[in-house]
Amino acid sequence: MSKQILRHPTVKKLDEIKLVGFRVLCSGEQYINEIPKASMRLCKRMSEIKHVINPSLQYGAFVVENTLDEEEGYWICVEVKEYEEIPTDMVFLSVPSQRYAILRHQGSNDKIMDAYTRLHKWIEENEYKRLKDKWHLEIFYNWNDTENIDVELLDTIE
Repeated sequence: MSKQILRHPTVKKLDEIKLVGFRVLCSGEQYINEIPKASMRLCKRMSEIKHVINPSLQYGAFVVENTLDEEEGYWICVEVKEYEEIPTDMVFLSVPSQRYAILRHQGSNDKIMDAYTRLHKWIEENEYKRLKDKWHLEIFYNWNDTENIDVELLDTIE
């Protein structure tokens, strides 16, 4: 049985984040399989991306309740200082400065939803409002082993 550590949620405002990587589009139940594949592809192609801030971190980005086709899916990316010569099969995304409720999850990939449930409950109990139509982030510190990931879950709040 893999260990799972859920730390206490916090609130933090982040500046704009510039991301370059891959967009994953698939049916809902397939994301748990397709995101790790895209993550590994991003690792192999990291050298093609210019101005990477920290190659040891990967960012996941998504909009919970998207209304536009271009917001559909999940982006697996690295943060860059600036956009320059983005590889043709990759995408770029600017996430504006936002405030987030943050919870760190360490453990199995299939337990992330439990961590989100805890984070959402904490948001509600502390009378914050989730902004489901804004970009939400996941910052991965370890993603190589789906049974032992280390990720910060950033849920956008008002």
